[in-house]
Amino acid sequence: MVQHVALPPNVHVSKHPCLLSKLSQLRSKTTTAKEVKTLIHEISLVVGCEALATAVTATPGPTDVTPLGFEYTTTTISPSTISLVPILRSGLGMVEATQTLLPNPVPVHHLGLFREPTTLHPVEYYNNLPNHVLPEGAGSTASSLAIILDPVIATGGTCAAAIQTLREWGCQRIIVLGVLGAVPGVVRAAEEWPEGVDIWLAGVDKELTDRGMLKPGLGDVGDRLFLTIGK
Repeated sequence: MVQHVALPPNVHVSKHPCLLSKLSQLRSKTTTAKEVKTLIHEISLVVGCEALATAVTATPGPTDVTPLGFEYTTTTISPSTISLVPILRSGLGMVEATQTLLPNPVPVHHLGLFREPTTLHPVEYYNNLPNHVLPEGAGSTASSLAIILDPVIATGGTCAAAIQTLREWGCQRIIVLGVLGAVPGVVRAAEEWPEGVDIWLAGVDKELTDRGMLKPGLGDVGDRLFLTIGK
């Protein structure tokens, strides 16, 4: 992990000791698929908790009654319209943790993006945002806050493309939850919409290989989660 790297102000790298230890475990090639899934979930819980502490606010809700008969004012969160946007495939490993943190169920909209092997440019192959192509004059169906789930930000092209898609959809604010990012890719993604995006990570690596993989990195998280290594 890189220490004391100058990153844009909308990039936040956790300093939680337990998180750093779990990230170290996740890096190991001996970590099994079951352990990878568990570590991704646990890291997502911590990163998500840190991110949501600043992305949402507590607001008073309606009055309720405790089992002892005392009245109290409930608490809700704002904004009220939130959606999760996992980037297929690896982002699926972060969905359950983020759902656990949020007090109420929220929509999950999937984006399918892959890097073209030669150019490393992002290619969209799936998009299930509701009414993401609207006729002129139609009102937006976008969530006020979209949470992109993307475990690894390498070149930043996929994350930047997802941010652009959600911005065009009409989101007012976006937070990106990730496990690990490469400095050049994180900077690229953060600069896609600086005033509307915050990126939260467990750690950053300085280098990329000539194939666009993080060094030392985690390997391909999707392949490790779904046992497709060497396909």
